[in-house]
Parts: sequence; C-alpha cells; structure tokens
Amino acid sequence: MQTIGIKPSSSDGSHLLAGAGVVAAGAGLVLALSHADSPLRAPLALFFLLAAPGSAFAAALRGLDPWARTLTSVAGAVAVVMLVAQGMLTVHRWSVTGGVLAVAVISASAFLVQWIVRRLRGGAAAEIRKRIGKIH
Repeated sequence: MQTIGIKPSSSDGSHLLAGAGVVAAGAGLVLALSHADSPLRAPLALFFLLAAPGSAFAAALRGLDPWARTLTSVAGAVAVVMLVAQGMLTVHRWSVTGGVLAVAVISASAFLVQWIVRRLRGGAAAEIRKRIGKIH
C-alpha cells in the first residue's frame, strides 16, 4: 500500500498579506472615484496607484527571483504612473479621477493580456504534446 503525502498549506501569512493589499487597493480606488472626504483617501489612492500596475508587472515576471521581481514591479509601477501623469499633463486633461481610471484600465488590460497569452500558450503546448504523442 502506498502512502500519499499531503503537503500542508503555507502558514507564513503571505496570502493574508496579499488579501489585505487587495482590500486596501480596492478601498483606495473606491475612495478616489467617489471623492469621499476621508483622511484615508490620499494614502489608499496612492497605494492603489502603485499596487495595481506593480501587481500586473509581478504577475508577468513569474520566472524571476522574488527580490528582482519586487524591484522590477515597483520600478514599472512608478513608470506607469509617471507616464499616465505626463500624458494627461501634455494634453491638458489632468484630473485625479482620470489618472486613477487610466492606471486601473492599464493594469486591468495588462492582467487580461497575460491571462490570454497563458491560455493560448497552454492550449498550444497541449496541442503540440498531442501531435508528438501521435508521432511516437
């Protein structure tokens, strides 16, 4: 009889920390778009502006070690926010709501493109494996 080992789940709290980050970023998005008079509006909106594109970059760079991935994600997030601000200032259409929405759309688009590419790569890889299996 073979014993099947079950790996215990990680209890280091990284999932809890990631969930708290998602909640804080979501609260920042809601507070920024609703123009609520709250002392938490500015820090949570800033957290959203850095966390949304940063997590999109981190998801795209799964192969890097954690420190390189973190550094690249932070640098990419700052670059995206600065490019959005520069673009809005260039066309004289600066607004906080517009900036938050632009960063949200760019981040959501990046996640969507990554998801599509991974689905296509997975499907293409399965098709190739199926064809190679017919040859052998």
